[in-house]
Amino acid sequence: MIVRDRPSLLKLFFILRGSVIQRIFPQVLFVFGLSALVVWAHRFDPQIVPSVNSGPFALLGIALSVFLGFRNNACYDRWWEARKDWGQLIFTSRDLARQTLILDETSGKAARRRLLNLTIAFAHALVCHLRPGNHVARTLEWIPGDLVPGYKASRNPPDFLLRAMGRDLAGLRASGTISDFQWTLLDGTVGKMSATLAACERIRNTPVPFGYTLLLHRTAYLFCFLLPFGFADALGWATPFVTALVAYTFFGLDALGDELEEPFGVLPNDLPIVALAETIEINLREALGEADLPPLPQPKDYMLM
Repeated sequence: MIVRDRPSLLKLFFILRGSVIQRIFPQVLFVFGLSALVVWAHRFDPQIVPSVNSGPFALLGIALSVFLGFRNNACYDRWWEARKDWGQLIFTSRDLARQTLILDETSGKAARRRLLNLTIAFAHALVCHLRPGNHVARTLEWIPGDLVPGYKASRNPPDFLLRAMGRDLAGLRASGTISDFQWTLLDGTVGKMSATLAACERIRNTPVPFGYTLLLHRTAYLFCFLLPFGFADALGWATPFVTALVAYTFFGLDALGDELEEPFGVLPNDLPIVALAETIEINLREALGEADLPPLPQPKDYMLM
């Protein structure tokens, strides 16, 4: 995710990091070249490229803008919902650290550390679950040795860790370390973590309907490719610049929607779930009394992942 102050007007036109221009530059360049070719052909021989009424293009452009706006709103809703789910996970983890303080008053100090370590492991495992990559080693650092084989064999590692937490709480209840009321409270907090897992899986596994996306992709490309034919006569050699600007707007909105649709990816505008998991780790380590803690995650070159 891009984290930076609002740039000045001069810098605004030269910022590349976080912009979609690098992804859509080939399409914009193609539209510019096509427009120049259409204008040249129209000037050279109007019989080959005749003048076309530009009215329908204006109507189609308005309709396309509205549809792109609807799709981007839907994609942003997915992005924002995912951010709220991770915010809820941070809250739930801190809440569990506070609720398990009761174990420090009994003989359950080791059990509290194990539960909070599993919570840290769950946050890192959720990152691996949503964004497969090289974060597995960070997760294994916090998993007790007796759970590692089961974790590696599980088809849903985060859920495996939640079940392990549930077994630990059941054992504390059976041994009388915690009361029925305390077990209900702690198990309910673990249940909130399970709800966060399910919500993130729903977002990851349920994309925006493909037919809707395909329709907008096709319409945007056809509109930008046909646009120079409607303005070659009216705008002359200004047509390539105008059509390139329109292409930048439409292709840019389309590409930005693609990034927001998958909020757990690694593109510049995706969520910084690794940084959020590290925040949970630091918070819970502090709750366990550790003093030698790393600083909270900070953006590097305006990028927080």
